[in-house]
Amino acid sequence: MSIFVTLLKENPLLLLFLVAAIGYPLGRVRLGGASLGVAAVLFTGLAFGALDPDLKIPETVYQLGLVLFVYTIGLASGSLFFVSLGRKGLRYNLLVAGGLLLAALLTVLAHTLFRLPATLTAGLFAGSLTNTPALAGVLEHIQAVAVGSPELQQQMLSEPVIAYSVSYPVGVLGTILAIYIFQRVWKVNYAAEARALPEYNSGSEPLISLTVCITRDMDGTVADLIRRYHWNVVFGRIRSSDQLSVVTGQTVLHPGDLVTMIGSPDALEEVSAALGEVCGERLEFDLSQYDKRRFFVSNNHITGRRLRDLDLIGRYGAIVTRLRRGDVELLPSGATVLAPGDQVQVVAPHDKMEALANLLGDSYREISEVDILTLSLGLAFGLVLGLLPIPLPGGVVLKLGMAGGPLLVALTLGALGRTGPLVWTLPYGANLTLRQIGLVIFLAGIGTRAGYAFYSTIAQGAGGAIFLAGVLVTCLTAVVTLWVGYKLLKIPFGLLIGILAGLQTQPAVLGFGLDQSRSELPNIGYAIVYPVAMILKILLAQAILILLL
Repeated sequence: MSIFVTLLKENPLLLLFLVAAIGYPLGRVRLGGASLGVAAVLFTGLAFGALDPDLKIPETVYQLGLVLFVYTIGLASGSLFFVSLGRKGLRYNLLVAGGLLLAALLTVLAHTLFRLPATLTAGLFAGSLTNTPALAGVLEHIQAVAVGSPELQQQMLSEPVIAYSVSYPVGVLGTILAIYIFQRVWKVNYAAEARALPEYNSGSEPLISLTVCITRDMDGTVADLIRRYHWNVVFGRIRSSDQLSVVTGQTVLHPGDLVTMIGSPDALEEVSAALGEVCGERLEFDLSQYDKRRFFVSNNHITGRRLRDLDLIGRYGAIVTRLRRGDVELLPSGATVLAPGDQVQVVAPHDKMEALANLLGDSYREISEVDILTLSLGLAFGLVLGLLPIPLPGGVVLKLGMAGGPLLVALTLGALGRTGPLVWTLPYGANLTLRQIGLVIFLAGIGTRAGYAFYSTIAQGAGGAIFLAGVLVTCLTAVVTLWVGYKLLKIPFGLLIGILAGLQTQPAVLGFGLDQSRSELPNIGYAIVYPVAMILKILLAQAILILLL
């Protein structure tokens, strides 16, 4: 064993990859319908770190993992975050802000009841709310203010991670238990909720195509009809007087015309009933004049731009009928902004397909690559912002740090999409890969660095108070958030459990909610509140530390 430990101490990268290789598959093991997910890497790191006080991954390595993780989250959530600040989204975020303030007050109460040191209390807050960037902010603040011997400074840095590690499982399991109990007490009907919220169901239903025979005189162009009746479909080909063409906004539908439409089954049923009747002939299979093909959007000159700005119908006689982003297929519109890695289905004349491929890029290799210039610039801007002091009343100064600065910059850049020739967003697959790698590196780093102190604390029987305090903070916060959201604010429970998962910034809770609801509502709630919850927890964790030190 001593030879093995010595080998790992001399080769920290070997230690990193060994922790990741063991912890990641362990996190996928499901017990009682839930799993720890990537957080199992943290506990594996703790186990290795417990073998020797010098067995740890270099600090710079796990800091790199942290900034990659929060930056990619911000890029992916930017556009939805700023849109959600209006109307209902503002109410949802205020609910989360109230829940986090309650959690902060409960944490301070636990500090008094259990007589916990300030460093343990700050880690307890981050662990009870399962937020690693908040823990990172606490560690960064301690590094900036810690005085005394190196041993004392190391102890101060270890204590937040210890409290985080002890309270983290409660943060996951306590929240899941609260959802499980309340959905049965209130007899929640998830299917009925999803049907009652069609505005949140984009991408949740499969898209199909249908050919309709027009039997009624329609007053106005296709664009007029869509605006007047709020139809959520895309029109494709039209055959009128034996002439085949593609439908544009200026097309006028006449009795006897055949037209193809793409949309959800419910939307197509509504539109076909208004226009005429479903035709057995599948017009989309007629490839005599028009072809259909899927292209990858990889050309940086068009990513971040709206479809209408490309004028595909005017320049190529082509229309986009479907758009696939990640695992979700969406209905495109003129306002749809193209992102790197999108896959679009285009209907166009045969002789225009090569030109369209050149325009869109259609390179799988390019969408698998990362623009190092914009990635590095964005991270640099975020790190600089994280270093800036934020003065608060009473002489208190906070910093967004390595977690908050890159996140805030990424949210802004993700909403912008592009600035002139610079495209800030990342291809969907590249974003997920960097996010996953970053989080694994960070969790492995902080786990190994706190493992020995964590083991010593548990061996001495000092972890019981932290565990009970975690139960207090997590369970009361979850119960109050669910009750206020469902009973007072009348938020549908499927959406509400996504909001609670976003408050916890916890993918395991989100996964449990998706299993229970079998709809996309939890995903929507999670995405709307996640950025606000992330930033608030980073600031509140540091505020608790400063207040109690």
